[in-house]
Amino acid sequence: MLDMYVKVAVVVLVLTVQRRMEASESADIYDTSSQERPLHPQKRRLSLQDTAEIQQCLLSAGDVGCGTFECFTNNSCEIRGLHDICMSFLHNAGKFDSQGKSFIKDALKCMAHGLRHKFSCVSRKCVSVKEMVFQLQRECYNKHNLCSVVRENTNVMMEMIHFQDLFPRGPHVELVNILLRCGEEVRLAITHRIHTQCEENWGALCASLSLCLPDHTKIQTVPTLTPVPAVSSANFLPRAKPPLSQPDRQQV
Repeated sequence: MLDMYVKVAVVVLVLTVQRRMEASESADIYDTSSQERPLHPQKRRLSLQDTAEIQQCLLSAGDVGCGTFECFTNNSCEIRGLHDICMSFLHNAGKFDSQGKSFIKDALKCMAHGLRHKFSCVSRKCVSVKEMVFQLQRECYNKHNLCSVVRENTNVMMEMIHFQDLFPRGPHVELVNILLRCGEEVRLAITHRIHTQCEENWGALCASLSLCLPDHTKIQTVPTLTPVPAVSSANFLPRAKPPLSQPDRQQV
């Protein structure tokens, strides 16, 4: 009788170990497949559902306002920033001069019109969709003289640039790339703006880094004596000591 109980216990033990091994193997297979999926970001595509929803949204949106740009807010290619830029332009329109107001109206209309006509012709690959968006930005901003506008409205334009919007690369970064080609004064203003906001977010860490804006436009950050807002010491490195001498202007 005892032998029978021992045999039953052994069988139960063997079955238990076998099930655990099978479960472990299936978990490994799942982990491997889930890790393999994002290995090729260049091959990522808009889902068919996202494509259909964006096309329907574009058809129902008009040239006026930011409705067209809102069509790209949520999608599998993570194209973010178009709607935010549009809303920022409209929110600050009253601060621009007459040329700036005309630019906002014409450039946003140009972008909305281009998105509706070009989206249906572009590949569903995320890289293709993003490049189409960036190309439209370049075309519309240059066509309506963004550089001329920003030289006369530099302070207002700088208020629209926010450090946290530059990660990851998207329409905000493309806008900054275009602004960086608008002359030395504008470039220095952008350098100062981004460096100041970097210090507000990362504290003393920014003093020891050389920030690189997109397209390899390098900004040499220079420590300043402006105090950084109080933050928890657990989240930031100790503040670096100021250098003995500081250059009068930041280098780009």
